[in-house]
This record gives sequence, C-alpha cells and structure tokens, in this order.
Amino acid sequence: MKVQSIDRVFDILELLSVKHEGLSLTEISRRLELPTSTVFRLLSVLRSRNYIEKNDSTNVYRLGLGFVELTSLYLSNIELKTEAQPYLRNLSQITGQVVFMGTEQDGELVYIDKYEQFNEIRKYCFIGQRRPLYCTALGKTLLTGFKDEDIRELYSDKKLEAKAPNTITDVEQLIEEVHKTDARGYSIDDQEMETDMWCVAAPVYDYRGVIIAAVSTSWDLGSHEHADRDKNIELVRKTAMNISIRMGFRPKKQLHSPAYAQ
Repeated sequence: MKVQSIDRVFDILELLSVKHEGLSLTEISRRLELPTSTVFRLLSVLRSRNYIEKNDSTNVYRLGLGFVELTSLYLSNIELKTEAQPYLRNLSQITGQVVFMGTEQDGELVYIDKYEQFNEIRKYCFIGQRRPLYCTALGKTLLTGFKDEDIRELYSDKKLEAKAPNTITDVEQLIEEVHKTDARGYSIDDQEMETDMWCVAAPVYDYRGVIIAAVSTSWDLGSHEHADRDKNIELVRKTAMNISIRMGFRPKKQLHSPAYAQ
C-alpha cells in the first residue's frame, strides 16, 4: 500500500471516529473529496480486518470491533505495567537479580517489562523482544493457559529446537511439563533457553481468572551457585499474585495460584 493510500485510510478512520452513527460510501467520498472507487477499495480492506463494519440494510459504514480489541489490548498492557512496576521493582531489590514480565502474542513470548539492579542502563534492552514459549520459564507458565490440543496445534508446523542442554524438544513432553507447571503454580527453566541459566516464573491473572502475563527472575548458575531457589520461587509466586490482585483477580484457596501453591 502506498503512503498516499495509508494517509487516506487514516482520513477515513478519523472521519468515522467522530461520526458514531456512521456514514455512507457517498458521504465519506464527498467529505474527503475522494473518488468513490478509491474509498470503496480502502473500506473493503478495513472491513476485511474488522476495523470497519457495514450495515447492509442502510449501507452505512462505522468503526468496527477490531478497534475495540486493538485498543483494549493496548490499554490493558498499559494498566498491567503500571500496576506491576512497584512489585517488579521490589522483587528485583529483594533478590538482587533481574526480573522480567512477559505476555503471549502470536504463539511467542514477548517481554513487556524488566528490572535489573546493577545495569539500569540496559533497562529496556529486552522490552519488545520475542522468545519461544516452550523453552522459557515465562513461556511455559503462559502455556498453562492453553489447552493440550492448542499446544499441539501451535507446534504442529514448528520444530522445538534445542537451545541449551535441557531444552524440551518433544511436544508431548512439553505438555507434561506444562501440566506440572499448572499443578504447582510456577515454572522452571533449568538451562533450557541458555546454558548455565536458571529461571523461575509464575502467572499473572486478570479479573476473569485468565492468565494475561507471567513474572520471572533468573540468574547465572556460575555466579550464584548458592542462590536460595526455594525462597526465590516463593517471592516470584507472591509477586505474581500481588499483581494479579491489582488486576482484579480474586484467588480461591483451591486454585494452584502463586500465593497458595506449595
């Protein structure tokens, strides 16, 4: 799509954003002083992506549900990061280790925040980066929100490549590990993504009880041979639960949540 076409797309969207009742093709063309054929072509593209919807009985166009989904995801991430920041910062201060928060997008882990005590100049070096779900602690925690058949479908045409000595490369073994993660309320990456790295992660839930993110901390086994793993696991679980509560989650004791899992 040419730059001029993109510019015209935004003209259409901005026009419809202030016309809640919608406008006809002819009216949009007239107001924007564009040929009806051009407007129709652009509307068809937007409609195919659910950003525009058409009332077939009145032939009126209006903004579609695609925008609701898009803005909801964006606003949710902003709210999540805002609510999570003090807890992530505190976890990093207590453990003295790097802390990450990530979410799932298009079958991959996406880092959305990071705290590190001793290298603040690199604070945002991971934010926005993507990693596989199957070989990261954050990713395996996020996979607990998937059904078994969804995991099989996700990796039906993707090879589980060995990244480090203990990477899981079999889908059924991965599903078994996800079940274990779900049962205990946290996941472990023991040299699965990187050699000599150990990581623990726990889920963040929203008000519906749906996993929307995960929190983790990790360390170099060579530099922290005597790191208190049990203590760090509990700290990560509690941090994730505190963030979940801030996002409207109401835990029940029967759930294997970070606050109650043993």
